[in-house]
Amino acid sequence: MTRADTSADIFIDPARPRARFRPLKAMSHMNKLLADKEDTAQVFHIIEALNGNSLEKNLRRALSTEEGRARFAERRALAPLLDDHDSFGPLAPNSVGRAYIDFMKREGLSAAGLVAESEINREGEVRFDDDLTWFGNRLRDTHDMYHVLSGYGRDALGEAALLAFTHGQQPGRGVIFISFMGFRQMRKTLPGSLDLKAVWREARQNGRAAEKIVDQDILALLHEPLADARTRLNIKRPAAYKAALHAYNELPANEREMLVA
Repeated sequence: MTRADTSADIFIDPARPRARFRPLKAMSHMNKLLADKEDTAQVFHIIEALNGNSLEKNLRRALSTEEGRARFAERRALAPLLDDHDSFGPLAPNSVGRAYIDFMKREGLSAAGLVAESEINREGEVRFDDDLTWFGNRLRDTHDMYHVLSGYGRDALGEAALLAFTHGQQPGRGVIFISFMGFRQMRKTLPGSLDLKAVWREARQNGRAAEKIVDQDILALLHEPLADARTRLNIKRPAAYKAALHAYNELPANEREMLVA
């Protein structure tokens, strides 16, 4: 089957099996993630087990916008681009691109590394070269850009909050389940003085209120001043998250466990 010329048509490989809702599989991977929060490969398995046809719904939502249709027409692979920092060109010190490069270097991250994590335990699986794969890859590859733009860090609370923000942007049962379970786990050990519910609610609200990051021209976005990009995209300051981090840093050292990066 060949791809249709019109950008409004979605090509889904006819051999691709229908997405299934598999909560037991998701819980198995969730337990592994809770045991080791650095085992981020589990995130991709949980999302696939729970999201059903959310990926297609979100792609069709993107195609309802001018920006989304432009990205769909380009079908650019983002991971190689985002790792080739020299290709960004001159960047102002306050630009999104400079903040992104600094974030990735500080955290020891790469777009290729995230791709590799998503491929763990997938040996022998059939791969589909269709539009759902392209869109899923774009969502994956913009994850760290979400960190930079939203203001949520890579500490445990920041990662859980970012998934709630992501759900506001791209609804799916997988990401919100991981976020909810992360907050639930933190509630078991952190004092009630940290208003985690407020962080979770705010993250979802901020994600819903903002323009869709995945629809943006990422190359152009890299050259925008970070403050201007946040204003244009209507990305609110994560005030509840910042307040929780401040309260956390005021705790006695023996009470600070869960939010260590």
